[in-house]
Amino acid sequence: MTRSLILRNKASHNIERRNPIHHDAIYACDTMRLSVSLFFFVTVSCARGVVNGLSTAVGQVKGVTNKVVPGLSNGMDYVQLGSSDLQVSKICMGTMTFGEQNTLEEGVEQLNLAFDEYGVNMLDTAEMYPVPTKAETQGRTDKAVGMFLKGRKREDVVLATKVSGRSDRIDWMRKDKSSTKVTRSQILESVDSSLQRLGTDYIDLLQIHWPDRYVGAMFGQSDFDPSNVYEATAFEEQLAALQELVDAGKVRHIGVSNETPYGVCSMIALHEAFPEKYPRIASIQNSYSLVVRKDYEAGLSEACHAHNVALLPYSPLASGTLSGKYADPSKIPENARLTKFPGFMDRYLGSQNEAAVNAYCDIAREAGISPSELALSWCYHRNLVTSTIIGATSMAQLKENIGAYDIRLEEDVMEKISRVYKKYTDPTKAYGA
Repeated sequence: MTRSLILRNKASHNIERRNPIHHDAIYACDTMRLSVSLFFFVTVSCARGVVNGLSTAVGQVKGVTNKVVPGLSNGMDYVQLGSSDLQVSKICMGTMTFGEQNTLEEGVEQLNLAFDEYGVNMLDTAEMYPVPTKAETQGRTDKAVGMFLKGRKREDVVLATKVSGRSDRIDWMRKDKSSTKVTRSQILESVDSSLQRLGTDYIDLLQIHWPDRYVGAMFGQSDFDPSNVYEATAFEEQLAALQELVDAGKVRHIGVSNETPYGVCSMIALHEAFPEKYPRIASIQNSYSLVVRKDYEAGLSEACHAHNVALLPYSPLASGTLSGKYADPSKIPENARLTKFPGFMDRYLGSQNEAAVNAYCDIAREAGISPSELALSWCYHRNLVTSTIIGATSMAQLKENIGAYDIRLEEDVMEKISRVYKKYTDPTKAYGA
């Protein structure tokens, strides 16, 4: 069967979107803590997003531009990153394997290919990379990115990185050997250290890697349970520190990762109430794929749409399982990512995820494309998505992954995907039963 391609309508590149919501009033607040008035503000502002009827054709995208590139038949598309002024490619290069599964030189080679042949202009790193994070390897990924940046005009690269969230286990990244928390002092120290490793004087997008507070349902955890809540760093302290970095010129925009609707709306409310004190979050980086959809689509998608917060999906192949190469658990290679994260990857094995992945693999075969191409094309062109973060451990894998951007899934394929989704809505959570 022929590949499921639909040539892009060039007219679609000029799609316009209404301006972001303009609120008629700023709610007064007497304290620096979130209050009932701020909660009311969030509720009203979300409602206005529905009433004003923001365009759903392109999600949070204000417009799409296209550039002819050697590696893609239909070129690479570029969109605005949420409320920021950053124009980013629809594909973002992930880097977390550089320095662990890939050498630093291999990492630079991957970045050069993505930027030169495919028109990618954005990359994402983190202070804790590579993964799995260890004291002896932490920071290596940034060194690879720094090597890459030396051969580029800095303004041609949208550089995103992340400050680590709270972890009692990670106690080697701070100078005083304290465990990581999202406090003012740790945020400032993290950025200064990242800038030094990266060899640059500013970061385009600084993200909080995961929340300082307990949120539940993160990295395979059980869903939220109030009994697990602990005292965490206030949003005000986190945002104020980030504003310091913006004012100092070290950071241009901020984002969050592994966040919830509560977190997004709370931070937006604080910015709206005190725009001089707290920066506006421009993006959210959460897990999102054919098998990990419900958490984002059920609540976060509305909040992010209303507040123009761009989605940057990570793990669009669900840690490689959607490639179909782990169909037989007994034959998983020793160096595979699934074997490097004991406990962390359990949700992808021994659960309904295997049955869901097999069903999606069948759809791909019927369409004449690979399972990876199916999963990535679906994510790339999803109207909720701004830019998809991808990664690879080989050049051949990278070429296939980026090349999938040329593929547009036909309606019959999308209908089959919808049927599988209805049967396996949250497959990675059905483990340990």
